[in-house]
Amino acid sequence: MSLKTVLILLGLALATIFALVCVLLTRERSPRTCQHLPPEQEDMEDDQSLVFADLTPEEMSQVVRYLQGHLGVPLVDASRAKPSDNCIASVDLQVPAKAEVLRFLDGAGARPPREALAVLYFGNQPEPNITEYVVGPLPAPAYHRDVTVQKYGGKVPYHRRPVTGKEYRDINALVQRELEKAPRFLSACCESDGTNLAILTTAPRGFKSGDRVTWFVLFHHVAGTGYYLSPVGLEVLVDHGDLHVSQWQLRQVFYNGRYFASTGDLEQEFVAGVLEVVRLKQPQADAVLGSMKPRRPPGSPGPLQFEPQGPRYSVRNNHITFQGWSIAFGMNPNTGPRLFDIRYRGERIVYELSLQEALALYSSNCPGGMSTRYLDGSFGIGRFAYELVQGLDCPYTATYVDQHYLAESDTPKTNQKSLCIFEHDSALPLRRHFSDSQSFYYGGLRKSTLVIRTISTLINYDYIWDFMFHGSGAVEVRVHATGYISSSFFHGQATDYGNRVGPHTLGTMHLHHIHYKVDLDVDGQLNSLETQDMEYEFVKDPWSTQNTIERPYLRRERLEKEDEAAFPLNAPMPRYLSFVSPNPNKWEHPRSYRIQVISFAGKHLPTSSSMERSISWGRYQLAVTRRKEEEPTSSSIYNQNDPWTPTVAFADFINNETITNEDLVAWITVGFLHVPHAEDIPNTVTVGNEVGFFLRPYNYFNEDPSVDSSDSVYFSSEQDAGACGANPLACLSSATTCAPRLPPFHFGGFLNL
Repeated sequence: MSLKTVLILLGLALATIFALVCVLLTRERSPRTCQHLPPEQEDMEDDQSLVFADLTPEEMSQVVRYLQGHLGVPLVDASRAKPSDNCIASVDLQVPAKAEVLRFLDGAGARPPREALAVLYFGNQPEPNITEYVVGPLPAPAYHRDVTVQKYGGKVPYHRRPVTGKEYRDINALVQRELEKAPRFLSACCESDGTNLAILTTAPRGFKSGDRVTWFVLFHHVAGTGYYLSPVGLEVLVDHGDLHVSQWQLRQVFYNGRYFASTGDLEQEFVAGVLEVVRLKQPQADAVLGSMKPRRPPGSPGPLQFEPQGPRYSVRNNHITFQGWSIAFGMNPNTGPRLFDIRYRGERIVYELSLQEALALYSSNCPGGMSTRYLDGSFGIGRFAYELVQGLDCPYTATYVDQHYLAESDTPKTNQKSLCIFEHDSALPLRRHFSDSQSFYYGGLRKSTLVIRTISTLINYDYIWDFMFHGSGAVEVRVHATGYISSSFFHGQATDYGNRVGPHTLGTMHLHHIHYKVDLDVDGQLNSLETQDMEYEFVKDPWSTQNTIERPYLRRERLEKEDEAAFPLNAPMPRYLSFVSPNPNKWEHPRSYRIQVISFAGKHLPTSSSMERSISWGRYQLAVTRRKEEEPTSSSIYNQNDPWTPTVAFADFINNETITNEDLVAWITVGFLHVPHAEDIPNTVTVGNEVGFFLRPYNYFNEDPSVDSSDSVYFSSEQDAGACGANPLACLSSATTCAPRLPPFHFGGFLNL
């Protein structure tokens, strides 16, 4: 080997060694750059938030076993219970009284006993009824007390109970038996023997208290697609009010604009040739109206959000902390998401922020559509919040939380990953300024927000519930609506009630109204309500007195009574409306939080309607009342099936009591009118279908609290903006080396169905 060859090989070896050393040094430094940093911890102890924590599956099972052994009556598992049986309908947390909780959280008070609220249907009694028990203490129950009369003023009539899955299955069997009486009609109208038709419930169920008579709408069903867009024109009215299933009857039949006494009569008219039939083909999976299957192969992936040094928030049990925020979260199986003890910088802003009810009120020239007023709480807003799809429903790297519930079964169930928590960069400045005069500089702060999200699928609609916490001290609450529209068979003057969206499909006009409870505690429990708005005053200009100026001035008013603080839906409301504290800020203004409502609600049901009182919360876009322990919710799961004698009537909460320096609650209605159109096929999009409200600090602080954010950016013309030490944005290039290894995609959301 020549000397030249040796020298070349030696040089290559040295270069290789140098390169390896550089790589090793780089790898040694990378963990320091990308290491996960622990989130800031708040003063509140995590275990304190457990006073609001949802029941664990073990606690639910303990309550079931206790009731089975201590009520002295036979209990049938609700999943198979007949109306004539006794069963445990649901078990949920009994939230302790506010006074007890505050003594525990803020003083030296004892931790309130942990209790459950159990709802039982007693069908096997001389006087069937619904009874609610508080059971405790958990985890080892030793007592139960009947709270039904205390809560509702008497026993709850049995006919008000929500319809169970077992009841729906029995109704479906009855309808199938009735359809067998019209085989030739079904073959002609629908290319069906009835077994491939989907049946959709409506509600309420009749026209007076005690009725349990429901219209069911029939649709073509193709596996893997939404049947809601394929009505066949056939609807049936079922009387299922008797305790004995054998006594249930089909009362009426509707087809293509005509009413019949039975499916037998319908078949008879068809055979006689006097029935006008619209002959529908059985939809094919690749061409069915409303298919969500992709029409194009996947393209390149879109942007991904990740945290270079791990999440900047902390989740422990039911407690979240994030950059000064502290929140306890949970889920009611009926009413959905609920938050408690929301604090910012150690001060409580909101004691309770919870969803109360969701109304969907429809129109149509078919009986099912025109009579539908869904109160989704009775179906289960929280119970039907299923597993979220990572990377689509929420960011891929979000924190996902399981939710447990016990409803219509003696066995608890789990909706895995049904709530997500993430920090969201909205790609928008929270605040910024570019100075181009006197001195040249740029200052700004990214709008980075903590989001708590869950999504409920309520028959055809999907509601996306968001609770957002901003660096400015503001809370944002919003809901998006998506999913499938509901539809009716297109016939007659159908376009008076919506738009045609398919060959035989009417997208039926409807409204969505959502109700929230906001128990604000602004700098303490005792608050008042103040409004501010602008007016014009006409004055002579003071420097010449020859001209007139229209000068805006600020009109302030303290509202003293509940009646003054009940603002009708869609009526003008003061632009600034705030919960104010008796205590001032540095500038001698009352420390306050402003309520700002963003809504496009439809018209409320006329008060002359026999069922209006059951949704009387919808009369008001905002109503402020004195907080009362006996007024915990604005609606009830029992209102759906007896709206004519509502178990809870929100209108009764407003009785002109004083609201000055009292513990107050804001009840907020948001919503929108939806006239379905061609672009709602296959699905309603979230764009433009978003409503909600803000809770914004208004003189609560002495300045914008976000000035303390470590995310702030400032550089001047005299600095090198590209230097990492002068501008944190210049450090981001190194953060890209910290892209996480994403876990494999997994989805188990179909397991519990």
